[in-house]
Amino acid sequence: MTTSQRLAAEFIGTLWLVLGGCGSAVLAAAYPELGIGFVGVSLAFGLTVMTMAYAVGRISGGHFNPAVTVGLTVGGHFDRAMVLPYMGAQVIGGLTGAGLLYLIASGKPGFELGTFAANGYGAHSPGGYSMLSALVTEVVMTFMFILIILGSTHKKSPRELAGIAIGLGLTLIHLISIPVTNTSVNPARSTSQALFVGGWALSQLWLFWLAPLVGAALAGIFYKTFIDPSEIDPD
Repeated sequence: MTTSQRLAAEFIGTLWLVLGGCGSAVLAAAYPELGIGFVGVSLAFGLTVMTMAYAVGRISGGHFNPAVTVGLTVGGHFDRAMVLPYMGAQVIGGLTGAGLLYLIASGKPGFELGTFAANGYGAHSPGGYSMLSALVTEVVMTFMFILIILGSTHKKSPRELAGIAIGLGLTLIHLISIPVTNTSVNPARSTSQALFVGGWALSQLWLFWLAPLVGAALAGIFYKTFIDPSEIDPD
């Protein structure tokens, strides 16, 4: 695959993740009488990743997340030269998805931006959790997410089922952590919403870059060192 094809796949995959995942939170989570709630939003995020993994994963590897790119790179499964281009495509894709969501959501009479599914801690955590709780949650959840990806895509695993395992893994992560941070584990997803909300969301965005990238790097090191030291096969 060419570089442009790979970047296009990352762009559209991240766009779909933000539009589908954050869109479910903004448009459907608290819809009168038929709201999907935390469970529905968790499923939506998992389904976006699963569907795009099968749609375009064969082209780019299906990262759709700067933390995944970093984790796979540290784990020895991705070309370091492509890290920044992938991150750029992911952030632009996320912003485009958020822009589309804004156009849809603002078409309702009386629309108010509100939190716009942005990530936050303290007063901006859905459950009022502290900065430390948010930091630990995002590091640990991203760590586990990267382990799921590395393990399910191992050459000795049934790779045709990897998209299901990864999608369900992301669903579980959201079920655990939406009350704490609104669940990031993805700096591109966090950036896309924070730029629309501004103010507090931008001031707290640092945590939703730092924690996922740290968690991802730790997972790559852990997997490479303790789980399967021999499985180092860069793209």
